[in-house]
Parts: sequence; structure tokens; C-alpha cells
Amino acid sequence: MIQDDLADALRAALSRTGVDPPDAVGLERPARREHGDWSSNVALATAKKAGRNPRELATEIAKALNDDLPQHVSLVEVAGPGFVNFQLLDSWLHDVLRDVAEQGETIYARSDVGGGLKVNVEFVSTNPTGPVHAGGGRWAAYGDSLGRILERNGYAPHREFYLNDRGVQMQLFAQSLVARKEGRPVPDDGYRGEYVAEFAAEMPDDADPMEWGYERVKRDVAETMERIGVHFDTWFSERSMVSSGAIEATLQELRDRGVVYEADGAVWLRTTDFGDDKDRVLVKSDGEPTYVLPDIAYHRDKFNRGFRLLIDVWGADHHGYMPRLKIGVQALGHDPDELEIILGQFVTLVRGGEELQLSKRSGTVVTLAEVIDEVGPDAARLTFLLQSIDTKQVFDIDLVRSQAMENPVYYVQYAHARIASIERVAAERGVQRQPLADVDLSLLTHERELDVLRSLGELPEVVRMACVDRAPHKVTTWVRELAGRFHGFYHDCYVMGTDVPPELTQARLWLVEAARVGLAIGLDLLGVSAPDSM
Repeated sequence: MIQDDLADALRAALSRTGVDPPDAVGLERPARREHGDWSSNVALATAKKAGRNPRELATEIAKALNDDLPQHVSLVEVAGPGFVNFQLLDSWLHDVLRDVAEQGETIYARSDVGGGLKVNVEFVSTNPTGPVHAGGGRWAAYGDSLGRILERNGYAPHREFYLNDRGVQMQLFAQSLVARKEGRPVPDDGYRGEYVAEFAAEMPDDADPMEWGYERVKRDVAETMERIGVHFDTWFSERSMVSSGAIEATLQELRDRGVVYEADGAVWLRTTDFGDDKDRVLVKSDGEPTYVLPDIAYHRDKFNRGFRLLIDVWGADHHGYMPRLKIGVQALGHDPDELEIILGQFVTLVRGGEELQLSKRSGTVVTLAEVIDEVGPDAARLTFLLQSIDTKQVFDIDLVRSQAMENPVYYVQYAHARIASIERVAAERGVQRQPLADVDLSLLTHERELDVLRSLGELPEVVRMACVDRAPHKVTTWVRELAGRFHGFYHDCYVMGTDVPPELTQARLWLVEAARVGLAIGLDLLGVSAPDSM
């Protein structure tokens, strides 16, 4: 990428000024285009150690670079207290087009930084007591998209759903099914959603309500996940750890490590040894494990299955529990950084300007399946991925359903449909795209053309940062920007016509193809289709 070339040039220039260059050279895009295409603070970062004035060092660096300009660089300038700014020729963007076109959807914006590391990504995980509510779609879209981004960066992601299928909630759900089956009121702490009545009507008279209800909910959740394009590699049952003895084995391992003791008839984990404010109970005095022990056992099982990094996606209401689980992992002898817990904020669902409730217990649940019915899986996924998961989100059903440019989903997919329409018109007119090597890309000089190429040039770094920051919304932001720039190009730059020279048509056809590749990559990472017509 151009950043790598500029960083190498800066290191060489620093060496010529007698300063040892750092391994990492910072480069960023200036907020204002008049300040250049790229800017570096390398003089500011190295001046103090070298005993130099930052601005004077930056001036020497700029002179060294201007005396022997790197490829694609037209001018190097100094700004402020010592920033080194690069003005680039359009040729670097033409090289971006070549890279995109030659590497295609399979290779472009792909890296191997993960080195094949096995990663377990657990998300959506709920009590199997009813359908996934609408807000759960945010976790589904986020977790699956994160898995796609990890994979494109060379990791080996594994998607997992943890079924909390043990405990009081399962019993209450079974009792609620039976009550609705028999026409009686549900228990005070039971489940009142209309789905309970629907499930109860399906339940055979001789069925075990606990087991039948469990399998019915699991099937409903799996079908909804498939509809939104999410496939789990593993559905992990909490109860399986009871039958396999995994919970007892975990407790014994903790005993063997000397981090467990007994007091007041209970079994405690010495979490204060790891910085906690007090020790935590693993087994209560009645012999029943607290939720801490099964959770530690579950993560122990993940490590035993060969995963080297665990990523859990939880709701923000679990904030206080996060440190305890990381301590539990550490108590097993693992680096706590091998467990990442991502806390997501909840979704407010709005229809007709009014907020909808999302509670399975109260009976006012709006399910994710209903949202998919109304807006479609693509619109649901992309909407859930518009913002960082650690921010609250308002999901306006009416806006997402609308086919208007104000709808970001429609706006992005319509850009791909326009690309397809250009390709269809070219085919109808018998205009074939010539081999890339035979096309003069230097004809692409219009600012709308260059803006599209600038976006395409940013994609590899966007995908890398989306991986590093665990932030799929960065891809969404990029896709929206590319779509906007392509709409501008479509409006201002005719690809074909009597007023467009044939050689410019060829260059623009390749620009259109590069935009198609970029959009296809971005939308695939988001799990959203790229339609040819709207």
C-alpha cells in the first residue's frame, strides 16, 4: 500500500539526516485536503530522543524527500510544529485500481495477521425460553460479521451459541407451557408472551414440557439465525457439562492450583489473589454451584478444544461480572487477555414514532423474526451494524422499510444495483471491457473518479482496523462512504455516450468494476447481499 512506501521513504530520509528511524512510522490522512494526501508526525516522535528541534528535523526530512521524490509523490511540505505532509500524483490511485481489479474479491483487502489462530466467538447466547427478541439481532449481526472480518485477516473463527439450559428459568418456562396448554394462568414469575400459547398448542399431550419446550425454542432460534444469515458451528449446552463431569473436573483443577478454599460450608475461589475486592462463592452451602463455576468450566472447555483466543459478546448489564470471569480464566493458568469480553448496548425498537417493548417475561416481546418479516434480513443486518456496539441504538422500523436515499441500507445496495445497470447497458450496446493492461487509467482525473479510488485505497486498512478494534461498524461506515462517492460519480461522469471518448469509457468501465469489487467485499463482511437490481 502507499502507506508502506511512504513509511519506507521517511525511514530512509531520517537515516540521511543522521537520525535512527523508528520501526513504526505514523501516517494519517489530514482532515483538510489542502494539507496533503498523507501526513506523518515522525519528526515530532523522534526529535526529542535525537536531541533535535522537531520543525527543523521535519524540514530536513522534507528536503531529503524532495531531492529524490518517491514514486507517486509530487511534493513534500512541512506544517505546524513538525508535520511532514505529502502531496501525491493521481497515479497512486490508478495503481489502487489495478490492485483491486487484479486481486479481486478473493484477495484484495485480505491479510494474514491472524496466522491461523483459532478463535471462539460466542454471541447471542440466551436462556432457551423463547424466540430471540428484536434486540438480539444486534448481537447476531455483530458476532457473525466479526467472524467474517477475523477470517479475512487470517484468523480461524468458530461461531458458538451457549445454551443456558439449566436452572430456574427453564423450569418456569416449562410450567408456563403446561399452564397455557391446560388453560390456566401462568405462574407469577412465568412467561406470558403469545409465543408460549402458540408453542403450548403444538406440544403433544404426552411430551415432557421441559425437554419439548427446550427443543422447540432451540429450533425456533436456529431458524431465525439462519434467516438473518448466521450459522453457528456449535450449540453448546450448559447441561452437557453436568453430565460429562466437566464442572466437577474444573473445581478439582482449581483445587489442585491452590486457589480454592472452604468456609461457612461453601467453596470459595480466591479471587482477591487476582485483584478482586472479595472472594467469590463457587459452590453454595447447599451443594449447588453458583453461576461462576459453570461459566469457568465452560471457558475451560473452550481452551481444551484448542481455541487460543475466546471472544464473548455480552450485554452491557453484565459489566460487573466481566472481571470475575477473567479472573476465573486466570486462575486456570491462562493469560486473562486470552479472553476478550465485548459489552454491547441495547436496542430501542421504534415503529410509528413509538418505542416497542422487548421483554419475553412480560409478554410484550417483539421477535427478531418479526423484524426480519418487516424489513428483510439485509436491512436488519446492516442497520444493526451502523453503529459501534458499545453505543445505544434506535432501530426505526419505518425508516428501514423505506426505499429512499435517507435509508442507509437502500443507499448502499442501490450503489451496487447502479453498477450492475452500467454493466447491462454496456452489454446491450456491445461495449466490451478491454484487458486492463491495454487501458489508459491516467485518463481518470475527475474528482468524482478519484474519490471512488481513494475509498478503495482505504479498504485494506479499514478491514485491518475493524479486526484489531473488533469493530464491524468501521466497514459499514466505509461501505456507506464508497456508495456515496459512487453515486456522485454516477451523476457527474457518464461512462458511455457520444460525448465520452472510447478510451475514457474503457477507463471508467474498469473504475466501475473496481467499485463493484470493493462493495462486494464490504457487503460480504457485513453479511449483506449485493443486489443487481432494486
